[in-house]
Amino acid sequence: MSNIGVIGAGAFGTALASVLASGGHNVTLWGRDAGLMKKVGKTHRTPYLPDITLPAALKTTGNVSDLGGSEAVLMVVPAQVTRAVLKSENFADITCPILMCAKGIELTTSCSQTDILNEELPHRSSGAVSGPGFAGEIAAGKPTALTLAVNDPSLGADLQAMLSTASLRMYLSDDVKGVQLGGALKNVYAIACGIVRGADLGESAQAALLTRGFAELKSLAAKMGAKPETLSGLSGFGDMVLSCTSLQSRNFAFGHQVGVSADFGQSKTVEGIATALAVGALADQYKVEMPICTAVSAVLQKQVSVEDALRQLMSRPLKREV
Repeated sequence: MSNIGVIGAGAFGTALASVLASGGHNVTLWGRDAGLMKKVGKTHRTPYLPDITLPAALKTTGNVSDLGGSEAVLMVVPAQVTRAVLKSENFADITCPILMCAKGIELTTSCSQTDILNEELPHRSSGAVSGPGFAGEIAAGKPTALTLAVNDPSLGADLQAMLSTASLRMYLSDDVKGVQLGGALKNVYAIACGIVRGADLGESAQAALLTRGFAELKSLAAKMGAKPETLSGLSGFGDMVLSCTSLQSRNFAFGHQVGVSADFGQSKTVEGIATALAVGALADQYKVEMPICTAVSAVLQKQVSVEDALRQLMSRPLKREV
């Protein structure tokens, strides 16, 4: 039994907290709106996962210092607010490893989540968790496999054993950069595939977009120092297949909404929107051609219509497949 802290009481943070608490750990879940979680009899309920009964042993708090006795902390706030949370809350009592779980690149800086952590809380042990897992399925105890990336092999093995349960399996990696890039970039292509589905452009188009999008993802990640095998694993190809084919994915569902009715409204966090804009700067910096990502960014900024973006992609010069 370990003491584990989770920062972020949204759907994914609550799901991770729930499965770890069900696995017998002492889990404390922090959130500014953690009070939304209501205790009903011996169980908990939250509007973020309305169909899930959460374990009674799960503790909630609005005070980050309550996580001070943790042996590991998972940070699961939206990617674009990570820095603000690190700046605004008191992390002095948290001395254990902090694992970043948000799948996004910071819009204003193009930083990864561990880059932000290392800037705001230097000299802390850090890592990342990513991979194909929907919050509702994780919380319901359905089998899920994720990637845990930590530079220190010994620490990684300890965390892998701690965070794996009967229904949640952690695969270990030392490619912290690659794991985060795979998780963040696939959201852009999930939006693109959702647009294709919503606009009823056909399954052939969706398959082509997923495949060529994955080629773009790998090209940028390789230039940034990620390992090819990482992108072919759970946090790259695995997560992309899940997110690019299911309406359970917020990014795919948002793209589907855009494709159906050109409605850009959001009621939930859609990490791929800001990441699509941030990736443009990275593509320029590393001199990588990313036409699909560029098209998604242009559509999201309402610079071109879905029809015009498709026309531009289909009229690009013919080339060999690489």
